[in-house]
Amino acid sequence: MRLRLENIHTIYGIQKGPSALKKGKDLSHVDTIHNAFIDIEKNEIVAVGSMDQVEGYADKYMDCTGKSILPGWCDSHTHIIFATSRHGEYRMRIGGKSYEEIAEAGGGILNSAAKLREMDEAELYDSAAQRVEELIKTGTVLLEIKSGYGLSPKSELTMLRIARKLDASYPIKIKSTFLGAHAIPEWYKNDRKAYIKEICDVMLPQIAKEQLADYCDVFCDKGFFTVEESRIILQKAKTFGLRPKIHANELAVSGGVQLACEMDALSCDHLEAMGQEEIDVLLKHDTIPVVLPGTSFYLNIPYAPARKMIDQGVGLAIASDYNPGSTPSGNMELLMSLACIKMKLSPEEAFNGITINGACALEEEQEYGSIAVGKKAHLIMTTPIQDLAQLSYFYGKSHVENVILGTKIY
Repeated sequence: MRLRLENIHTIYGIQKGPSALKKGKDLSHVDTIHNAFIDIEKNEIVAVGSMDQVEGYADKYMDCTGKSILPGWCDSHTHIIFATSRHGEYRMRIGGKSYEEIAEAGGGILNSAAKLREMDEAELYDSAAQRVEELIKTGTVLLEIKSGYGLSPKSELTMLRIARKLDASYPIKIKSTFLGAHAIPEWYKNDRKAYIKEICDVMLPQIAKEQLADYCDVFCDKGFFTVEESRIILQKAKTFGLRPKIHANELAVSGGVQLACEMDALSCDHLEAMGQEEIDVLLKHDTIPVVLPGTSFYLNIPYAPARKMIDQGVGLAIASDYNPGSTPSGNMELLMSLACIKMKLSPEEAFNGITINGACALEEEQEYGSIAVGKKAHLIMTTPIQDLAQLSYFYGKSHVENVILGTKIY
């Protein structure tokens, strides 16, 4: 069946050149077509242009008068498989407790891990599926899901199997990341080397055998994993074909950015604490910095220096970090607002950060992140907007009227 979206007010995110990471000044450029159409067959865009270029007939027509079409959001960093919310810690945070103090009081990652290990697998899948459906409805069509709330071979493998099942069950693309090195579990707190050995010699071989993950991540930061510990884990992961990703510099200047570049990591994520040295390193390597403004907002910590990074020529992606402790939201439009208001990005830079650059941070830029013939027809139809800036200007408001997945409306 051929579906034609016609009379589109504006298509934002047209791809005119190669699918590649936008860097520096190029991040502020968004190609558009006004009074446009898109033809879709199965899951693919087969024609796109202005209405005066329309040729042939379609089997089904969708009038988009007054509406705009965007590529779907690409969220390259989430932790949406978890047992339950941590609203008790939310109360502690409002009361003035820091991230570290909450962790020392038994909260944080170890709290989520303990609750997850007690939860039935079917129930865990159902709760994660509800979040996936929530994200699709708000426009996310490419999604990464990390493990890391298991911290034992059984629970980590369970999380990754659930992520693969979610990918098979929903029409969007879901990629999986092994994050066993999210924290040291309590039973290994006096023997860190033993836990790292378990990750390398028990978890990674089984994950590779079952092909449960696309990437391997490590929380390389103050109070979690050192640079050398992270290097050991990521080097082992690479022998199994898992490209590194790194949680870096959320809590301190940890050396995580430098390690990410050394290891040819696909991305280094967070970056709330970083200086000129880290920017200089990123400029010399292909590792993609991923900023998480929702985390800074929720934890009330500094924002990554995204404006400075872009002005110096860095290309960056923006992701949600959706998780129960530090960012219980996957609202990408809100992230655009935070990126603009708090990080001083232009609406165009923020838009590119959650579309084409988000796709690059998951190695899916050939099919996602922009609109062109041959790409996935996973699109957003907006409510009437006059300018791209209105997506972030009306903060907290959803402009997603429909999510188009191939020839179906989700």
